[in-house]
Amino acid sequence: MIMYLLQASAVSPSPDSSYWYFPVALQLIFAVGFIATMMGVTHLLGPKRKTSDKLENFASGIATHGDARQPMAIKYFLVAILFVLFDVEVIFFYPYAVNFKALGWNGFVAVLMFVTFFLAGFIYIVKKGALRWEE
Repeated sequence: MIMYLLQASAVSPSPDSSYWYFPVALQLIFAVGFIATMMGVTHLLGPKRKTSDKLENFASGIATHGDARQPMAIKYFLVAILFVLFDVEVIFFYPYAVNFKALGWNGFVAVLMFVTFFLAGFIYIVKKGALRWEE
């Protein structure tokens, strides 16, 4: 019965028919059931011996010291975000490199504008001193 409904909906689904969403609903029910089953099985079959050694944080053999909530210099995060920003911007050059003949002069002007904005952002970052490590 289920296979018939799946095949019938795959052949010619009409938007106003009620069985059009049946495969999606069936897959959703199966996925939720699978997740619930796996979580239940691991909870039932998992180890239940909680000792102080097992509940301690894993530190790969290094003795713990201090607090993990120590302030960290924002420079590390700023450089990481700037790297991601400029790395993603460079990715936008690939479609132009692939289609530069088909894009013609309009594509060339668009890429020049993109490079101008790219350089303006880079100059702004350098002028603000975001890449200086003297502190």
